[in-house]
Amino acid sequence: MSAVEIKNVTKIFKKEAAEIVALGETSLNIDAGEFLCLMGPSGSGKSTLLNLVAGIDRPSRGQIIVGGTDISQMNESQLAVWRNHTIGFVFQTFNLIPVLTAFENVELPLLLTKLSKAERREHVETALSLVGLNDRMTHYPRQLSGGQEQRVAIARAIVTDPALILADEPTGDLDAQSADEVLAILERLNREFKKTVVMVTHDPRAAHHATVTRHLDKGILLPEGVTA
Repeated sequence: MSAVEIKNVTKIFKKEAAEIVALGETSLNIDAGEFLCLMGPSGSGKSTLLNLVAGIDRPSRGQIIVGGTDISQMNESQLAVWRNHTIGFVFQTFNLIPVLTAFENVELPLLLTKLSKAERREHVETALSLVGLNDRMTHYPRQLSGGQEQRVAIARAIVTDPALILADEPTGDLDAQSADEVLAILERLNREFKKTVVMVTHDPRAAHHATVTRHLDKGILLPEGVTA
């Protein structure tokens, strides 16, 4: 079963009078339970593809179907609700709110749900425990290492129990040991919890954690087995 179907998708950005093709005529099926690594040089279209799957950007042409839902047809408010239930997004720069504790940062997506305070606490504690930070709940981002911040960000991404985890250069700002810890968590989420994971990375070591690796070059998805 497909978790994501990308059908003949093109993404064009307009810059003054010029048109920039960020992604050209791309089709890709991502199976449920797959750990897909997207690789390629800067400007190859990796993050564009990830943002399209997340509904952050809209395709100029083509269809994107996630879990059987055609997200290309949704309006912004529908996308926001859908995204909160379906997608867990992990960014390179963590995007934690500095004035909130680890617990409060992870709880944020749950404030948009109908869960009670006790239920929210249970979900947050489970997510932080899964990333090995249940002893850091009351710490603020400034009191955490970069690796710990990224693990809090992963806990926030999984606290709503999304089917699909999208990670954009999740180890880009981390030292080697912290990067390995973060990748091990993503791999565990894929293997044990059957989450579909799509990760964009420059790092060939990170790709070893994935079950499938595909390469992009100049907005074109290369055939399987071909590298940029």
